[in-house]
Amino acid sequence: MKPQHPVWTDRQQATIDARSCNILVSAAAGSGKTAVLIERIKTLLLEDRIGADRLLVVTFTKAAASEMKDKLAKSLRRALAEHPDAAVFLRRQLELV
Repeated sequence: MKPQHPVWTDRQQATIDARSCNILVSAAAGSGKTAVLIERIKTLLLEDRIGADRLLVVTFTKAAASEMKDKLAKSLRRALAEHPDAAVFLRRQLELV
């Protein structure tokens, strides 16, 4: 059974799918910025095989950075269960996070 994912707005999906460029995500509180960034990072890791050590993700507070790190690790653990063929790569990414 395929896991359920949120339905992204067109702008959110464009942010997730953007490649070969840097992005800035700026939106109101509660708009889904963190979820979009986590999905973008997970997609970069899984589909493009870009290592976590090659990404720079910046936020405004240490608390927000810690929350994002925790959410990314949780997302990668779920991806590990969903993509056993990528287990070695994903375990390495979890170590890097």
